[in-house]
Amino acid sequence: MSQTRQYELVYIVSPEASEQAIADLHTQVEQIVQRFNGTLDKTENWGRRKLAYEIGKAREGTYVVETISGPGELMKEVDRRLRVTDTIIRHLIVRVDEDLSVAERLRSERKSTQARRRTARGLPPEPLPSERRGDRDDLDNEDIGLEGAEVQR
Repeated sequence: MSQTRQYELVYIVSPEASEQAIADLHTQVEQIVQRFNGTLDKTENWGRRKLAYEIGKAREGTYVVETISGPGELMKEVDRRLRVTDTIIRHLIVRVDEDLSVAERLRSERKSTQARRRTARGLPPEPLPSERRGDRDDLDNEDIGLEGAEVQR
């Protein structure tokens, strides 16, 4: 009974590793995901960044973020493989599907509460485009309250 869950994998590759080595690591993760019938939803290479603290002798590394859907056995295998890979400084796997479902539930509750309150006040359940915050298209090109004001430099 394997359940599909969504995970976020972040790993930091050593600064000595080439772009080809990073691509090979991605291919290795992709092959593991395919072998366990998972899906690689998204991959982002954040590029080379300075580390918050020195790890070993490294002061910077290449950050890669991958979103993976699959069973827990898949992530155990990915974790095992990343631990023994020398070019990876650190890695972290986080299960995000529960957080996403909680956020979606809160969003829907907030929307229903807003609709109920608006209906009680005699307004339509959904706000009109002109009522939304940040809609200042008509005011974008105007200088409000600056008529005759001098700009000091």
